[in-house]
Amino acid sequence: MLFPGALMPLHVFEPRYRQMTRDALDTHRILVVSQILPGAGEGPPGHPAIANVAGVGAIVEAQELPDGRFNILLEGRARVHLTELPFVPPYRRARGELLEDKPGEISDIDQHSLIAVANAFTAFVQARDPSFNFTLPPSLPSPRIADLCAHHLILDAKERQTILETLDPVARVRLVSESLALQLAMLKRENRNTLN
Repeated sequence: MLFPGALMPLHVFEPRYRQMTRDALDTHRILVVSQILPGAGEGPPGHPAIANVAGVGAIVEAQELPDGRFNILLEGRARVHLTELPFVPPYRRARGELLEDKPGEISDIDQHSLIAVANAFTAFVQARDPSFNFTLPPSLPSPRIADLCAHHLILDAKERQTILETLDPVARVRLVSESLALQLAMLKRENRNTLN
C-alpha cells in the first residue's frame, strides 16, 4: 500500500510491469498501488481481486537497467477510489476518483498522542535493530503524520487498508495511535516472554 507523502522504492522486473512503467514514464508518470484482497476470489483469469481504495503515486525517480528492468521511486500523492476497466493486455488499468479528507480538527491531545506512540514504537524497534530508521518531519499536519506512520510502522496489511480507507482525519489519527500502541504492547510482551 502507498500512502500520501510516503516514498516507495520498487524494482520492476515482470515484462507486463516493465511495459506499464515505460508507458507511465512516457506519459503522466502516475501509478496506483492497490492491495490484493486475500480470499476475495478473482476477476478475469490470473487477476486477483483488488481493494477499491488505493494509493496513487508519481514516479519521482526512474532508472532503466540494461536488461529492461527498472528501479523506480514512487511518491504517494493521494487516495483514490478505483473502478477497474476492461482488461487490455499486458496489464490491468483502472479509473481513479480522487478521495479528499473530510473536514476535521485534530486536537492537541490526539496529535501529541500520535507522535508519542510513534516515537516510542520507533525507539523500541531501533533498540533491537539499529539499522531501522524512521523520523517524523516536525512540520507535517497530523493526518500526514498518521499516513507516514501507517505506511512505515503498521505491520498488519488489513489495518493499513482500513487506515487508507479512513477519510475522517480525526478518526485516522486515533486509529493509527491505537494500532501503534497495540503493536508496541504486543512486541514488549513477546520480548518479555523471550527473555524468560
